[in-house]
Amino acid sequence: MVRRLFVGWLLAAILCLPGIAQIQEPVKFEVEWKQHSPGDYEIIFSGTMDAGWHVYSTDLPEGGPISATLNIDEMEGAELVGKLEPRGNVVEKMDPIFGMKVKFFEGERAEFVQKVRMNGGSYKIKGYLQYGACNDESCLPPTNVEFSREGTVLIDRFPTGRKEKAVDTAAVVPAIPLTPAIMKNPEPGYWKPVIDELRNYGEQINQVSYSWLYIFFAGFAGGLLALLTPCVWPIIPMTVSFFLKRTKDRKKGVRDACTYGASIVVIYVALGLAVTLVAGANALNDLSTNAIFNIFFFLMLVVFAASFFGAFEITLPSRWSNAVDSKAERTTGLLSIFLMAFTLSLVSFSCTGPIIGFLLVEVSTAGSVVAPAIGMLGFAIALALPFTLFALFPSWLKSMPKSGGWMNVVKVTLGFLELAFALKFLSVADLAYGWHILDRETFLALWIVIFALLGFYLLGKIRFPHDDEGGKVSVPRFFMALASLAFAVYMVPGLWGAPLKAVSAFAPPMQTQDFNLYDNEVYAKFNDYDAGMEYARQNGKPVMVDFTGYGCVNCRKMELAVWTDPKISRLLNEDYVLITLYVDEKTKLSEPIKVIENGTERTLRTVGDKWSYLQRSKFGANAQPFYVLLDNEGMPLNKSYAYDEDIDKYAEFLETGLKNYESGK
Repeated sequence: MVRRLFVGWLLAAILCLPGIAQIQEPVKFEVEWKQHSPGDYEIIFSGTMDAGWHVYSTDLPEGGPISATLNIDEMEGAELVGKLEPRGNVVEKMDPIFGMKVKFFEGERAEFVQKVRMNGGSYKIKGYLQYGACNDESCLPPTNVEFSREGTVLIDRFPTGRKEKAVDTAAVVPAIPLTPAIMKNPEPGYWKPVIDELRNYGEQINQVSYSWLYIFFAGFAGGLLALLTPCVWPIIPMTVSFFLKRTKDRKKGVRDACTYGASIVVIYVALGLAVTLVAGANALNDLSTNAIFNIFFFLMLVVFAASFFGAFEITLPSRWSNAVDSKAERTTGLLSIFLMAFTLSLVSFSCTGPIIGFLLVEVSTAGSVVAPAIGMLGFAIALALPFTLFALFPSWLKSMPKSGGWMNVVKVTLGFLELAFALKFLSVADLAYGWHILDRETFLALWIVIFALLGFYLLGKIRFPHDDEGGKVSVPRFFMALASLAFAVYMVPGLWGAPLKAVSAFAPPMQTQDFNLYDNEVYAKFNDYDAGMEYARQNGKPVMVDFTGYGCVNCRKMELAVWTDPKISRLLNEDYVLITLYVDEKTKLSEPIKVIENGTERTLRTVGDKWSYLQRSKFGANAQPFYVLLDNEGMPLNKSYAYDEDIDKYAEFLETGLKNYESGK
C-alpha cells in the first residue's frame, strides 16, 4: 500500500512536469454588455483563472506589477462614467520583491466593470482591457481583451412620472483570443518563427520539475533528524524486539513490524492531508505573504527552539497516550498495531512536534495544496524505515549506537536552526508593515551570530540545562562546528552588499540593504531587438534575449540570485550580446503595427506589445522570465530557459549555446 502511494505521488509529479515552452492561457476573459437604465450600460469583463494564478487589480503603485486599465481607441456618441472597477475577491498583500502592497484577484474568478453612457443616436465604442497575471513561477505579458460595439440608441423621454424607453440596435464584437501571430508586413530574417527548431533542443529548463521532489526529500531529512532524538531512538530496539518475540513465527513478526512502519506512514500522511483540508487551498496560498500568519509562525518557531534548548518540554496530555495505549492492549490484529504506532506518535511529540511544525509551516507557504501531504510522506517514510529494516535484519540491532548525550546535541542543534528560520517569517511581516527592523544587513547579522553560537556550542564552549558535563568533542561534532562557523564567516561580506547566493531565498531583498558596495550586476547592452541583433551580427557574437517585465517577480529573483554570480556575469557581459525586452513597456510605438492573429487583424500599440508579439510568434511562448540564445540569423543555439535559480544549470545553458555558436560558424 505504501509503495503504491509513493509511486502515485511520483507519477503525479511527473505528469506535472513542464513541457516545451508554449503559449499559456491560464486566464480567459469574456465581455458582456449589461443595460441598467435607458442609455446607461456596464461593460463587464469576466475572467476565469487556473489554480495558482492571479490577476492584478487597478491603481497599483508605480514600480509595481501591471495594473488593469481600460483603453479606448475610438468613441463616438458615448462617454465613460467613472473608472474601471474591480469586483469580487480582491486581496491586498505585501510583495517582498517589490517592497510594496499590491492588490489582485484571488480564487477562480476576476471581474472588472466599466460604466458607459450613450448620449442618444448613433454611437461607436472600441477599445480593450489590459491586465497582468502571474503565478509563483512566471508572469504573462500585459494581455488585451478587446471589445467593440456600435449601433443606435433611441431614447424617448416622457414627462415626469412616466417611464423612459430606450431601443438599442447594436453589433457587438467579442474579445479576440490570444494566439500566435504572423506579421502583416515582412520583417528582417531574424524575426522568422523558430518554434520547431527550439523544440528540437528538448524541454525548456524550469524549476517546477524539482519542487515536489524537493519537498519530499525535505520531509525525509526531517524524519531522519527525528530518529536521532531522545524520544524516538531508544524506542526502536524495544519495538522491533517486541514484534519479533511476540510470536514464534518470524515471518509474522516481520510482517507485524512492517505493518507498524506502514501505519506510521499513514498517520503522518493523514496529518498532512488534514492541514490542507482544514486550512483550505486558498488559505495555504495566503500563508506565504500574510503578515499575521508569518508573525504567528515566527513566534511558534521561537517557542519550539526554546523547547529544544531545554527551557521546557512540549508534550501532549498524558491521558491521550495512556488511552490509546490501553486500547492497543485490548485489541488484536492490525488495529492493535495501528494503535501502537499512534501511541509512538503521541509519546514522541515533544521531539517530533517542532520538526513537524517547522516542516508543515515551510511547505505550506510554498503555495502547493498537496505539499503538506508530500512533506509528511517523506517524513513518515524516514521515521518508519528503521522499524522495518531492523525487523528484516535483526542482527543490525547490535550495531546501533547507544542512547546518550549525543541525542541532546541533535536537539539543541535543531533549536538553533529553528531560531534561524524563524527570522525568515518575521522578515515577511517586517516588510508588510514597513517596520524596517529586519532589513537585510540586520537579518544577516542575526544569522551570523546564531550560526557562530551554534559552532561554539558544538565545540563545547556553551552548555544548556540537559547537556552532559565535560567530555571530549567527537570528530563528527567538530566537523559540524567547523561547517557552522565557516557559514557564519561566509555571510559576513553580505553586510556590505555581497549577494550571498546560499541565503538569497531566505534573506530580505537587496533593496532593503542600506550600505551596498557590490557592483557586479549585469545590465543589458540593448533593449531593442533589432538594434541588438544588428550589433551582434557586426561584432560576431551570439545573443541572449531576455523576455522580462517590470511586474515579473521571478525575473528580479533571477537577476539578483543568478546573474550576479561572477561566472554568469562574465558570460553575459563578455561572450553574449544581452538584449532585454520588457513585454509590459508602456512607451507608444512611433506608429501602430498591424498583425494578423488567428485570421484577425490586431494592432500593436506599445513597445511592450511588440516584444510580447515577438515572443509569441517567434518562440511560441508568452510567460516570463524567458531566456533564449540565438545566433546572428535568429536561430536558437540551445533549449529555452525559464525560472530556475540553479547557477550551475544556468552556466551550462549559456556555455552550451556558446559552443553551438562556435561550431556553427
